[in-house]
Amino acid sequence: MSDTERPSRARYWVVVFVSMLALILYVDRVCISKAQKIIQSEFGLSDAQFGWVFSAFTFAYAVFEIPAGWMGDRFGPRKVLMRIVLWWSLFTAATGWTVGFVSLLVTRFLFGAGEAGCFPNTAKTYSIWLPADERNRAQSFLWISARWGGALTPFLVYQVLQVMSWRWAFALFGMLGAVWALLFYRWFRDNPRDHPGVNAAERRLLAPNLHLAEHHGDVPWKRFAAARTTWFLWIQYFCFSWVWYFYISWLPRFVDDRFKDQLSPALTSLLTGLPLFLGGLGSFVCGFLSKGAARAAGSVARARRLLAGGGFLLGAVALMLSLRSPHAATVLALLGVSCFLADFVIPVSWATCIDVGGRFSGTYSGAMNMMGNLGGAAATAVTGHLLDYTNRNWNVVFYLAAGVFALGALCWLFIDPVTSMDDRASEPGGLK
Repeated sequence: MSDTERPSRARYWVVVFVSMLALILYVDRVCISKAQKIIQSEFGLSDAQFGWVFSAFTFAYAVFEIPAGWMGDRFGPRKVLMRIVLWWSLFTAATGWTVGFVSLLVTRFLFGAGEAGCFPNTAKTYSIWLPADERNRAQSFLWISARWGGALTPFLVYQVLQVMSWRWAFALFGMLGAVWALLFYRWFRDNPRDHPGVNAAERRLLAPNLHLAEHHGDVPWKRFAAARTTWFLWIQYFCFSWVWYFYISWLPRFVDDRFKDQLSPALTSLLTGLPLFLGGLGSFVCGFLSKGAARAAGSVARARRLLAGGGFLLGAVALMLSLRSPHAATVLALLGVSCFLADFVIPVSWATCIDVGGRFSGTYSGAMNMMGNLGGAAATAVTGHLLDYTNRNWNVVFYLAAGVFALGALCWLFIDPVTSMDDRASEPGGLK
């Protein structure tokens, strides 16, 4: 092969597959929030009970993040992602088979256990298949797909419910992941060298990542736990997810309570997707700003702290401003601005996990996402109880959320987002 041969573009198909997966994941995750009123009425559930239904998913998702991330490091993401997607697709469909509170709680717990490990394994995939300077942008494509999947879902569910029952709707959504899993397993390889679509030039481009494709089971937990960065990275993601889960769980109920006289059901379905739509743009914009921000700030580390910490603080301000308007469109626009700014945290946090975790990026990012989703599990349950206790005083929920965002911003003062804890980072061909 000539040295002037251009690299093939098989790695870009990895970005396409991962972005489609993120979209499907969020459709399956968010659809229950739009069907909440129907299910709650049919089963006779209180707000507090449905808060526990939301929390059951999130708690299971959190608990199984580290094992599923470790499995990707140990066995490779191809088999693990196949298992993850088929499992969660089954329990998406099974949500439509439930008959009451207990069966719904158990099914959503198992659904959460199935989704666990998806993003740690996509992080592992990106660490192997993409050069370091392409990962931030790839993360932005992933998260805009995820957010826009969530933004589309309320309107999609509304339309689907016009032609079938909520039970059949969950079966339909479950089919999406099954199709993706079969196509992905047929095309993907854990190591780019084994893929027939990767030419010699692309293999050379990805050669520095080869050690990241090694399967291993030994994780340096003591090294991770002794690092200040690990703990503050976990806390800030707990704070991010505390607020973010509001958008995929309680937001449709908030809009119904506050603005049901201002909006038609169809318009409500569209507008409740606005915050996630703008959040996706935030992740996308952050990915494209990262290089310029690093040049302007003088270092990648300083740029990441400014992007994530600034996103948290400005997101908190937008949350507080949303309480000052009686108009649905203005409130949802401000919530969208908050989501846009806060989503700067996402690509920064996951790029940090890839750089800091190295060969252990699946496990390390799984640990961060576990802590984040524990925040989401706590928030969804606490919100339900707050609403019952305060007779649906949503202001209390928003004040608490703004305070949590401010705590997240503070954490970024203590995070080193670039120094690897992989002991092979300094080896030839290792991390830089």
